[in-house]
Amino acid sequence: MVNSSHEAMHRIFQEDPGIFTRTFRTLGIPFPETVEVSVLTTDLTETQPLERRLDTLLRVETADGRPYLLAVESQGRKDPAKPSSWTYYLAHLHAKYGIDPVLLVVCQDESTARWAARPIRIGPPEWPSLTVRPLALGPHNVPAVTDPSVAALDVPLAAFSAITHGKDPNAAAILEALATALKTVDEETAIIFSELTELGLGNTPAAQIWRNLMAIDLSFFRSESSQRLRAEGKAEGKAEGKAEAVVQVLEQRGITVADGVRARINGCADADTLARWLARALSVERAEELFVDA
Repeated sequence: MVNSSHEAMHRIFQEDPGIFTRTFRTLGIPFPETVEVSVLTTDLTETQPLERRLDTLLRVETADGRPYLLAVESQGRKDPAKPSSWTYYLAHLHAKYGIDPVLLVVCQDESTARWAARPIRIGPPEWPSLTVRPLALGPHNVPAVTDPSVAALDVPLAAFSAITHGKDPNAAAILEALATALKTVDEETAIIFSELTELGLGNTPAAQIWRNLMAIDLSFFRSESSQRLRAEGKAEGKAEGKAEAVVQVLEQRGITVADGVRARINGCADADTLARWLARALSVERAEELFVDA
């Protein structure tokens, strides 16, 4: 169980490490396709009594056979002591594991993210001996996922979008899209990402918006906020975007959607009916089975 906003910011990469390559693909940084990921110890302490720990450390196996280490740090503010620590982390990891490390810093505000992304140069300006280039993610470069159908196609990325944009004026639209998308995944996955989102938002105003959304027609969620607010009842949801989500979930599962079925789905304006079809889209063998009780 995650227990802080700081932990949620990097823990999401443990739940779905592929979020790293998918995010940076949108930024034009072509990391190789991930085929396997293993979680490594975050303890970088040496024999000297000086404890050093990363937030998350992953070994990423790639399709082209060139593995790398992904060191994830969650950074809530500018910290002058961090650059020297990050330099140490990367040098130590390279010496210990013998493979190339990548430092990823995740932030909730643009100012901190841009600070974290600055190259760190060790040595005199005439001849720097070592240069560290962190990859920083923040609201300025993480896509704002506001379309429920897009969120349903990549729930981890939608959750990460919600966390990094937690202080944005557009946070409500991102959270609404994520809440709709969580209804399309299995219960265990929904619980994990709903709780990660709640904790990642911390004490931001968006956190209360998320708690309210979790009280609406999400009885299978078990997060603390859901249990507190579930009794407040079921609110009327928006139909916009749900029809597209139904079709896209079917197509992602390899199920053919005939023109007649597509027209019926897109022509439905009842939010409850669309939500029911969206849930069924996860298990039906034929698209026509969405309407069996009609």
